[in-house]
Amino acid sequence: MSRWLGPDDPLRVELTLNGEAAALETHVRATLADAVRATGLTGTHLGCEHGVCGACTVVLDGDPVRACLVLAAQAEGRRVDTVESLGTPDALHPAQQALRDARGLQCGFCTPGVAVLSAWLREREPEADDARIREVLSSSLCRCTGYGPIVSAASRA
Repeated sequence: MSRWLGPDDPLRVELTLNGEAAALETHVRATLADAVRATGLTGTHLGCEHGVCGACTVVLDGDPVRACLVLAAQAEGRRVDTVESLGTPDALHPAQQALRDARGLQCGFCTPGVAVLSAWLREREPEADDARIREVLSSSLCRCTGYGPIVSAASRA
């Protein structure tokens, strides 16, 4: 006999995480952001937890999403790419390198979401102009840079 799962019941979510098969041990009401961070991949930042700030942006099956608004259970059988999929400290992704070179990061809190969006945009729309870059990146809040260096970085990437 099956039963409804309660909000704190354990849940195992099998997915592809940054290109590798993974199983997240979490609970029914955990967000994707919380479940990913629990694996030790803490690059996905939690900011507002209302989907407004963009710090938790990941790519889910090829589209950017706010990981704080997606339940971990919704990622079952899907592909999730976090900022950790972009590069390493010794071999930065072009989007990360451009943010560094253009001084598009200061406190660094928004940086993971901005880097994920910049890399996604450049992969999908390599000829995107500054207006399109501003449109896409407008979904990420940055209180430090004034956005000029971020847009410049995304143009360079």
